[in-house]
Amino acid sequence: MRHRRKGRVLGRSPSHQRALLRNLAAALMLTERTVEVDEVGAPKVTGRIITTVAKAKEVRPLVEKCITIAKRGLVAIDNAKEFETNAARNSAEWKQWRAGEQWKKWAHASAPAVVARRRVVQLVGDKTATRILFDKIAPRYVDRPGGYTRILKMATPRLGDAGPRALLEFVGNEGRVERAAAPKVDSSRPPRRSKSGS
Repeated sequence: MRHRRKGRVLGRSPSHQRALLRNLAAALMLTERTVEVDEVGAPKVTGRIITTVAKAKEVRPLVEKCITIAKRGLVAIDNAKEFETNAARNSAEWKQWRAGEQWKKWAHASAPAVVARRRVVQLVGDKTATRILFDKIAPRYVDRPGGYTRILKMATPRLGDAGPRALLEFVGNEGRVERAAAPKVDSSRPPRRSKSGS
């Protein structure tokens, strides 16, 4: 019996399951990075990965949890901006700010942002993915209360084992979808006649 046993096993040991989910979450976040045109391993579409349906359903809560944590960190960064200084690092003005009361207020206000970054690194295990999450992905969803990803089942199964495939993608990328063109009507051809003798 599976009483209170949460989640799918995915044919792996528990440590292998955790590693798989961390890698999938990091891969989804890394599709948002800026890449060169000819770079090897560049994503075809930003903000989207293709995996099996079961894996997509398992990794989705992890990705959404990371985005929520990052949003809390962004709030802390905004709160700390009122106490920071614009002076150049190691200048006399900066050293005075660093030794003063304003720095203590800044450090206290920005501490939750540091905790949030460390927590995301702990969950995902990739510092580059964490940086992309805080810089690009989380600011996009500041006003959204949840539901940052979607799962779309694909029509064709995976080659080899016919596993059902799915797209896991960030929502809000509807602008990148190209609409199918309307079918063209050839006006030079005469209309078709019916076979009913008329």
